[in-house]
Parts: sequence; structure tokens; C-alpha cells
Amino acid sequence: MKTTAHPLRAIAALLAVALPPLACAGPAAADAAADTPADAQAAPASPMNVVVVSGSRSEHLSFDLPASIDVVDAERIGAAQMRVNVSEALASVPGIVVQNRQNYAQDLQISSRGFGARSAFGVRGVRLIADGVPATMPDGQGQAATFDLDLAERIEVLRGPFSALYGNHSGGVVQLFTRTPQGAPEVEFNVAAGSYGQRKTDVNAGGKQGNFGWLLDASRFETDGYRAHSAATRDQAYAKLVFDVMPTARLTVTASGLRQDDTQDPLGVTWATYQRDPRAGEIDTTDTVRPQRTLADRYDTRKSIDHQQVGVTWDQRFGEDRLRVTAYGGNRRVIQYQAFSRAFQAPASHSGGVVDFDRDFYGFDANWTMARPLGDGMLRTTVGLEAGKSTDGRQGFENYVGDQFGVKGRLRRDETDAVNNVDPYVQLEWERGQWVFTGGLRHSRVRFDVDDRYLSNGNDSGGVDYRHTTPLLGALYKVSPSLNLYASAARGFETPTLNEVFYSGAGAGFNYNLAPATSTHLELGAKAQLARDVRLNAALFQARTRDELVVDASSGGRTSYRNASATLRQGLELSLDADLRAGFSARLAATALRAIYDEAFTGVAEGNRLPAVPKASLYGELAWKDTAERFGAALETIANSKIYPDDANAAIPAPGYAIFNARVQARQQFAGWRVREYARINNLFDRNYIGSVIVGDSNRRYYEAAPGRNWMLGASAQYQF
Repeated sequence: MKTTAHPLRAIAALLAVALPPLACAGPAAADAAADTPADAQAAPASPMNVVVVSGSRSEHLSFDLPASIDVVDAERIGAAQMRVNVSEALASVPGIVVQNRQNYAQDLQISSRGFGARSAFGVRGVRLIADGVPATMPDGQGQAATFDLDLAERIEVLRGPFSALYGNHSGGVVQLFTRTPQGAPEVEFNVAAGSYGQRKTDVNAGGKQGNFGWLLDASRFETDGYRAHSAATRDQAYAKLVFDVMPTARLTVTASGLRQDDTQDPLGVTWATYQRDPRAGEIDTTDTVRPQRTLADRYDTRKSIDHQQVGVTWDQRFGEDRLRVTAYGGNRRVIQYQAFSRAFQAPASHSGGVVDFDRDFYGFDANWTMARPLGDGMLRTTVGLEAGKSTDGRQGFENYVGDQFGVKGRLRRDETDAVNNVDPYVQLEWERGQWVFTGGLRHSRVRFDVDDRYLSNGNDSGGVDYRHTTPLLGALYKVSPSLNLYASAARGFETPTLNEVFYSGAGAGFNYNLAPATSTHLELGAKAQLARDVRLNAALFQARTRDELVVDASSGGRTSYRNASATLRQGLELSLDADLRAGFSARLAATALRAIYDEAFTGVAEGNRLPAVPKASLYGELAWKDTAERFGAALETIANSKIYPDDANAAIPAPGYAIFNARVQARQQFAGWRVREYARINNLFDRNYIGSVIVGDSNRRYYEAAPGRNWMLGASAQYQF
């Protein structure tokens, strides 16, 4: 297994390579505002004038896009937050449920319209992208922890049929954009601290001189953890270099790194343990040496992550036409110690309790957009090709030596796993008068190959090929300047991930028989400007899925999957933004979702609810700031209905809850300095609740508690030269 560099070294290497040849690039390009459509630039400030690129792959007013899409801007991302977890920002988006496991070894659990809720770790069913570079691998598994929120300008969240044109996923697209460097050089220092030993330090710098702009960021986050055995340290770094090579062309180079050493994994607990003490770990009843020791402590469950990647984007305009090419590559190294007993490891087919893999990944996305008059309207066409590959050198070891657990023992697995995809796509938009028609087609091919070198338990070498063509149709009608109605439909396609094919049932080798899930998505929506400063979005949607991938068995961090029969998701999303005058503003985001098994299958009755998917969720906010924006405050509420942790709906559900949060902030400016102080109290009324569940855990350790009342204080100082 090869080792990788620290995140800061990745950025240093990028600077050393990129700066010399490009520092003398051509004349300055137009400012980033030139990328904004002329009608958006000319229009007065309004919630309607938010410009997005997700869905249409080019700048578009979100009001005129026949899709459900929300934008979380920089102000909301940094609204008295540590900017560590994307859950801090996405709580305000309808249709999205982000469960913070209070477990930095397993990342967040993000679901969109009920897709992705089954994920045992990381993000599944939702495609993640940062500055054009996928944070989701070709098999569909993504890591939200790689998002750098300190430099984020906005996050676009796309749900429903339009997201199908992004390939192998079912639920939606979450796309982060860092800000574009501009203005005189500046440097910023941030510090924050909070409950349970949370503390974060961040330093960033940026600016633009002539044709060259840069952003640099480095941060460290530490926590003792709310739950027992959940301490973590996260080092993160990001660099963005922008070269305006000519007035119509821009080259953007990004590099990022994430490092977490020995991040503790608290595991899930049973209902009885949660009721006794929400912060406690599950007692290992097989431990005769120390009877009160928890499973997490006995096996020292933990994960180390070292992730780095580099991306390069060339963006050039040719009049109304545009060429965009993005290429990227990186490495991800993970060592994870899981909680398997010696008895569980005894069969020769099992791979042990230590996962050790070294992944190289790379890919590109190239597309050409052109605009031409057609009939009495304008036709915009995008043609593109996306391809990617990841290759894992993967080993597994027993997690004990003699009587000592939580250490690397005998080799039990040794293989190379490769996944690649090749996806051509085309998207058309024809605008004529009050109508906007959209069509698209994407053909996906995803290939899995396994070369097994550990043959004492049999040869699991093999491969499987998944192919699917995804069509999209949409139409929007502009009833008036303040009301748009739309309808859209698409077919979705979702393959198993590598982690989902690793085990069959109780763990007897690769499961090449898993079929991809296919789904049909329908959506009707309305976008309305009720008054000058009041924006309403509403969407009715339905998704029918065949061969849904569901948990078969899960224990100690290892999960196997199977195909279910049919599932049905029907729901309503509603969002409302309003400027209430006198400095007050409000936001409401509500979702009602009926997510059920539409056909019975082994052990699951027709009509059972999908696990980890609430029937209803709500976000509400009332905020205030003075006219000079020196002071601000807000009250938030987040509510979710109960969720089941199992397909049979036989286990005790995690109860529904509603919590309230409050935040305040202040700003000062003098000479070249801008200073900000902020404070936050989450869960004001100290509500006990379960923040997330581990779906289908075989030992019924489903539950992961969320913190009670907790606080956070922070301050930043920025100096512009």
C-alpha cells in the first residue's frame, strides 16, 4: 500500500506546478459577472434572480428552470456555524434530510426525496460535485466531508427528474461552488469553539492581480465527541487558482486535501441503551475480561482517512457558444477497524475486521453548449461526454492478535477492485414565447472488475456490466412575469456501489447478482413571486422504483444488500422566502413524503414504510438584521416525523422531534479590517432525540443519539491589503 501526502503538501505541489507556466498568461478576462445572463444582471434585487448552473449545465435563472432547485448562499452557509458539516447548511432545503450521525468516521447521511437514506456510511443515491469535480465515485458512493465550506460561495441542490441527467444516482445533485477570487489581496483568520470539546481554526487568503486570482484555505477541526468513543480531528485544505487566459477563456485549477487520523467510531446502540444514556456506547456482553467495556472500546473501532485530489477546468466562450472541459484525479487511503467478534471471523469466507484500501481515481467531463435560432424561438443544445475510473488496492485483516483486539492481525483479503463509467449525454432547451421545452438523453455504462488474490477461501474474481439509457422531458409555461408552471419526467438509474457488492448475505463473497435499481420520476411544480420580496416554490412528485437496493444484513460496520421488489415515493415540497421589512426575513421549507414498499417481498409487507425516511420534515427561520448589517439574530426550528430503522417496520421507530436553535452575530469595519463575532445555541429546550439510524442492523443497534442543548462561539478577522 502506498502512502499519500498531507493535504497542505498537495496544495504546495499544485502551486509549484501551476504557477510558473501560467503566471504570464494572456490579457485579463471579463469579471465573473460576465457569466451571468444579461437579464439577471439588469433585473432588480429579488429572490427570483438567483442564477444556477445545475440542471441546465449553463447559467440560468432558477425561476425559469422546470426543476426543483434551491440555492444555499454563503451567508446561510456561514450563519454562525463552524462550517464543518454540510448538514449545517442543507437543513433549510425542502426534500433533503441530512442526518448528522455524530460520527465523523462514517460521514453524514444525506437523502433526497427518500433516496440515499439506507446508506450505512457516506452518501448514496445523491450525486456530489465541488467546483465541477465529482465528490462521488463512478460506483455512486460519495463523501460530503471533502466539501470545503470555508470558501463556499453557494450550494445548489437539485432534486427530481432533472437530476437524472447526472448519471448513476436516484435522488438528486448537491453541487458546491467556491467563490471566484477578485479584488485586492486579503487574509482571514477564524476561530470557533463549542460544546463537547469542539474547536476549529481556519486561515484563508485570496485576491486577484491582473489576470491571476487565487484562494487558499487551511483548517483544523477537533472534537471530543458527544457520544462515547467519538473523538475526531480533521485537517482540511483547499486551493483555487484562476487564470484569465484571454478575454473569453478561463483556466481554473483546484486542489483539496482531507486528513483524519484515528477518527473514533462510536457505533450504534440498542433502544435500551439509548434510553439508559443517549451518550453511552453498547456494552460488549461477550467480554469476560472487562464485562462493562463497550464494543467500541474493546475493538477500538476507528477510521483513518487521507484524501487528496486535483481538478483542472477550461472554460471558453465562442459568442453564444461555450466549451467546458474538466479533468481531475486523486487518491484516497482508508484504514478502518470494525467491531467483529472472533466467532464472527471464524469462517474462512469472512474478510476480517480491518479494512485497508488505497484508491486512485480520475476522470473528465467535456461538453459543448451552443445557441441557435429555431422557428420563432431559441434552441440551446449541450452535448457532452463524462468518464471516470477508480481502482482500489484492497486488503482485509483480522482485528485481533491473540487476546488483543483492535489491532491488525492476519491477512484475510487481498484484491484489486476497479469501477469505470463512460456516459455520453445530450440536453436541449427550446424557448419560444411563454414556453420553455427541455429534453435530454444520457447513456450510462458502469463496469465493475475484481481481481482476487486471496484464494484460500475461493476465487471471487469476476466482473459485472451495468448499462442504462436515461431520458428526460420537461416543459415550463410562463403564465405571467410572476408565475411559472412546469412539468417534467425522467427515468433514473442506480447501480450497487462497491461496498454493496462486497458481501452476499452473511458475508460469503461478492454479490455479482445485484441488479441496478431503475426508477420513473414525475414532477409538477409552480414558482411564484407573490409580492416583490416574497418567493414561493411548490412541487408535487412521484418516483416508482424497481429492484430497489435494500439492506440484507448489517453488523459491526459491515453491511450486505439485496434487491427488493417495487417502491413508491410520493410527496410535496414547499418553500417560501419573504422579506418582512424592518430588517426581518423569513424562510419556510416543508416536505410531506409517502415512501413505501409497493410490493411485498421476503419478510416485508406491502405498504411498509422505507426505513430512515420521515413522513414529514420542516425547517423554519425568522431572522433580523439592522439596516447597516452590523447586528443580526435568528431563531430556527427543525422538525422531522418518526422513522423506522428496518424494512419490516417491526423495530421501535426513532421518535419524531422538533428542536429550536438561536444565533446572533455582529460585524465591525475599520481601516482595512473586517471583524465578525457570532454565537449559536442549538436545541434550546434540551430535547432528547435520535439524530440518525443505522438501517437493518442485525444486532438491533440501530440508534445514534443527537446532542442535547449545545453552544458555539466564534470570531473572524479579515484584512484587505
